[in-house]
Amino acid sequence: MALTRDFKETVKKRVEQDPDFAKALLHEAIDLMLDGDSATAKLILRDLINATVGFEQLAQEVQKPCKSLHRMLSASGNPTMENLSAIFATMKKALRVRVETTVTAV
Repeated sequence: MALTRDFKETVKKRVEQDPDFAKALLHEAIDLMLDGDSATAKLILRDLINATVGFEQLAQEVQKPCKSLHRMLSASGNPTMENLSAIFATMKKALRVRVETTVTAV
């Protein structure tokens, strides 16, 4: 299902008004990726990119064509670990955050 312009604008405005929301989106994308729900993780990451750096700037940062980034972050996209690492590094830099992980028993 394609996102509407209104939804994208709503996310963008929320990110602009609430930096913690942007951090929460990044956190959720990472958690979903680690939990095996890469399809949803990629879509959240795509929303975050649209609301912050934009795909054109991301393409420059990771030295990949903009169209390729759009494809790899679609629901059916299949980004390599190298590409995901570069995208996450760019987003961490843009949001000025550090990601820490913990491993706990279930």
